[in-house]
Amino acid sequence: MELIIGGFAQAKIEYVKSTLEIEPVIFDAVLPTVDEIRDSRGGQIIINHLNLWIKNELCAGKNALELEREIINIAESCHDIIIVSDEVGSGVVPLDEFERNYRETTGRILTKLAKRAEGVTRVICGIGQKIK
Repeated sequence: MELIIGGFAQAKIEYVKSTLEIEPVIFDAVLPTVDEIRDSRGGQIIINHLNLWIKNELCAGKNALELEREIINIAESCHDIIIVSDEVGSGVVPLDEFERNYRETTGRILTKLAKRAEGVTRVICGIGQKIK
């Protein structure tokens, strides 16, 4: 599993596509099912906007632990998956309780994914910098 992180509008998905030799299958702000992974016909699986998936699922009433289990399960079942996420917060603590929970949940999930990832790249202005 590869993890790609960076700020909003930093051309993360364009960077990822430029590094691929095969056509990607992109899941935008959703997690693929095991069947969808199987049906990808050898295309590179990319989960784009993981941060938005987390926000949507929190809005739907799921808790942080449930979300962590779901994404770790996908990452472990599909070793060559690429996960792309915005960095959120940058040290700014939101006043709104939901926004604080979203920021903290996203940060914790990204930290756990980074530990499991074969590689982690931070993209700034469309330029990738390998950090793991």
